[in-house]
Amino acid sequence: MAMASPPLLVMYNPVCGNGTAEAFFNEHVFPLLEEANVQVTQTMATAAAGHAGTIVFEFLERYEGNVTVILGSGDGTLHEIINALSLVALKGVRENVLSSSVRVALVPCGTANALYCSLFKPTSMTDLESPAYKLKSLEAFIRGSNVVPLTLAVTTLSSPPSSKQYLSKVVVSAVVTSTALHASILHDSESLRKEVPDIERFKVAARNNITQWYSSHVKLLPTSSARAVEIYDPDKKTFVTHEESDDHGIVDVYGPFAYFLSTVNVDRLEPAFRITPLVSDFVSSEVSLDLVMVRPHRDPTFVMDTIEARNAFAEKSNAVLTAAYQDGNHINLRYTEDGKITSEGTGPTVIEYIRCRGWEWIPDDVDEKAHLLCSDGAIFSIVNGGRAACRAASPADGAGFLVYV
Repeated sequence: MAMASPPLLVMYNPVCGNGTAEAFFNEHVFPLLEEANVQVTQTMATAAAGHAGTIVFEFLERYEGNVTVILGSGDGTLHEIINALSLVALKGVRENVLSSSVRVALVPCGTANALYCSLFKPTSMTDLESPAYKLKSLEAFIRGSNVVPLTLAVTTLSSPPSSKQYLSKVVVSAVVTSTALHASILHDSESLRKEVPDIERFKVAARNNITQWYSSHVKLLPTSSARAVEIYDPDKKTFVTHEESDDHGIVDVYGPFAYFLSTVNVDRLEPAFRITPLVSDFVSSEVSLDLVMVRPHRDPTFVMDTIEARNAFAEKSNAVLTAAYQDGNHINLRYTEDGKITSEGTGPTVIEYIRCRGWEWIPDDVDEKAHLLCSDGAIFSIVNGGRAACRAASPADGAGFLVYV
């Protein structure tokens, strides 16, 4: 007799990653579901950008109760689904339902698979291609195992209040929200996708943008319980209250920036690239973002913004990115008095590792690239005079997105 199960949608993106999702589902996912006598309500392959969100939206409007989606994709397809469901009211059988939850069994088929690799940390790089490794979340679903709720980062991109037509756009991330170098990398890497289909394209795009600095004013917003913005102190090996907090716990930060990136749910953006390692090494007790900033003027040899200074600092930005691949060791990097980078001593930290409830990025009008914002790989542009305001949010009880682990 078939195992009773809630409405179950099986969906994969056939063009994500290296294009092997359909073959993997045929060879491994469907046979495993059949062996476990799991009843599938509907099977779909996505056909275009945005299709994944439409499929899940329509599925929820058609079926009552707790819905489960077995999703073969990368982080970008999950981003589509979350945005489709977070920003529009459901109708159909859920028209009068206050909140709905979606349970997801992830099957990593994308390029970087940041969320999957953070939830199921690979023990080696050979793990990544192993069917047993890729089926961990699916097997957790079949066992009826635990689910973890996803924290969401909600970003509002707004035009200046003084504009005749005040406009705002809301985007939701489950992995990363960034500006500066990371947003430029993601912006440029899309054009390299056909030419360089694997994660090497991110490194190519990084090399092309590494000398760029980004002019912006930033406000860091305090967490609810600490009522403060916290910064990691590598000497004390813990978070401490940011010394520049004002009476309301807000910290104003001024650029230029070389790097500005925050995450939720993940400690890495690629299997070995642990850019926010404290997400898992120093778990937050409340809803928050982990934010990594690199500001060139912290370098003791910084005098002024020149082409020569940017070219010289590029080596230091590279050192940060390289150390992130070394189990997140970039959080321990410091400057010597003569501007060299070391893991020892008591000099200024190269990166500022922040834990906060949210941030606001207000780019200089004259700096075009400072207006780019990345949300889980999707690229947006902040209008002149506008800003991006990002907040960490946890869903209400009975709502949100939960992943089988």
